[in-house]
Amino acid sequence: MINYTEKIPNNVDLGRDRVLQRALEHWQPAYLSWWYDMGPNESHNFEVYLRTAISVEPDGWAQFDYIKMPEYRWGIFLQPRDEKRQVNFGIHKGQPAWQDVPGEYRSILRRIIVTQGDTEPASVEQQKMLGLSCPSLYDLRNIFQVNVEEGRHLWAMVYLLHRYFGRDGREEAESLLARRSGDTDNPRILGAFNEPTPDWLAFYMFTFFTDRDGKFQLCALAESGFDPLARTCRFMLTEEAHHMFVGESGISRVIQRTCEVMKENKVDAPADVRALGVIDLQTIQRYLNFHYSVTLDLYGSDVSSNAANYYTSGLKGRFRETKLEDDHILREAMYPVSEVVGGKINTKQVPALTALNERLRDDYIEEIQAGVNRWQRVIDEAGIPFRLTLPHKGFHREIGNFTGHFISPTGEILTEEQWKAHEFEWLPSPKDYSYVQSLMSGRVAELGKFANWIAPPVKGVNGQPLDFRYVRFN
Repeated sequence: MINYTEKIPNNVDLGRDRVLQRALEHWQPAYLSWWYDMGPNESHNFEVYLRTAISVEPDGWAQFDYIKMPEYRWGIFLQPRDEKRQVNFGIHKGQPAWQDVPGEYRSILRRIIVTQGDTEPASVEQQKMLGLSCPSLYDLRNIFQVNVEEGRHLWAMVYLLHRYFGRDGREEAESLLARRSGDTDNPRILGAFNEPTPDWLAFYMFTFFTDRDGKFQLCALAESGFDPLARTCRFMLTEEAHHMFVGESGISRVIQRTCEVMKENKVDAPADVRALGVIDLQTIQRYLNFHYSVTLDLYGSDVSSNAANYYTSGLKGRFRETKLEDDHILREAMYPVSEVVGGKINTKQVPALTALNERLRDDYIEEIQAGVNRWQRVIDEAGIPFRLTLPHKGFHREIGNFTGHFISPTGEILTEEQWKAHEFEWLPSPKDYSYVQSLMSGRVAELGKFANWIAPPVKGVNGQPLDFRYVRFN
């Protein structure tokens, strides 16, 4: 029998629940088999300087030490229960928060949890090969930290499935380990998690854009009337912040290095910049366009009866629900959405209940724009006349009101022929991917050294110097 206190740090009293113990004893070996098969390639004997959560207290959720990733202590943590917490929105507003699954919402809640859970192993699978081409030991350590925490987030969702959904939950937990990112026959549930992450620029974009979608989805679920889900997501958010930091700072460092080389050598043409072994700003813009547009699709249709039902039922709220000043029922409220009519993009008002996906997408866009503004400051401070911009929200969309339309980054409606003529001005081309990957042909593993195409970070991890041995190769 597994020693749960030692192997799985938790604050859910796993040791006393014999049924749950047996379920997890069955699931854990399958999880480790998945990790050995689909986790970071050729890394199982590395000792990595990782943080491990052993409690939810400030001094317990970030313990740093060397550990081999297959021996990582994937814990299960919920924020402490508030005995007075209520359902804060929808038709059950004001009722005590649910400690058990309401029977009428069982299948919907299970699907919400499965969909969230499915994203966690998917991103590990997408990043499987990147450790072989890391730009430094600092960055290698960071991707491994992201990987083990995505694994822990999978454990968090699997705990809910096992604890609250019986046989159905156990079967769903097994299916989470059976699907594979990009697999033709058994792909991951959401489209963005079946896209390849072929290089480190794509990884940084993914952790900035797509992990930030994860933040907004977790924030919405943290408002749920089903208290165990809400408490689970609140703790997951403490770790999600690091993933977004890795992405934002990674892109910032790529931009900084490019700008340094452009200034030193007085070049600005993309071909001249590439000749010096860094990533031109135009290519960074194309990667940005791709990852932003693919992530916008994760929010779903602009108008959604499912989203309305989730909200009305008290299952999934809005971003920062309790801080919003309205009735939290939205019977009469309206919200603007865009659509293409007669060759033009128009805005119309629809019931706010049906536009909850669009509202969450707009909240996300606002925060994304702030991050892009911070990247722009790096370019401006270097005195380089180039602007990074977010494309129109209808650009390169495959879900919602923009599906089937060809819209330029500036919001112009095009014919398919016009789109194809400019596609690789706006999205990464095979040549772009080949060039970026050519810069990442091997691992940079010398202490304190960084690949030519990326600047060092401002500081190391947990107060350690940049030349610290963040990964020991055994």
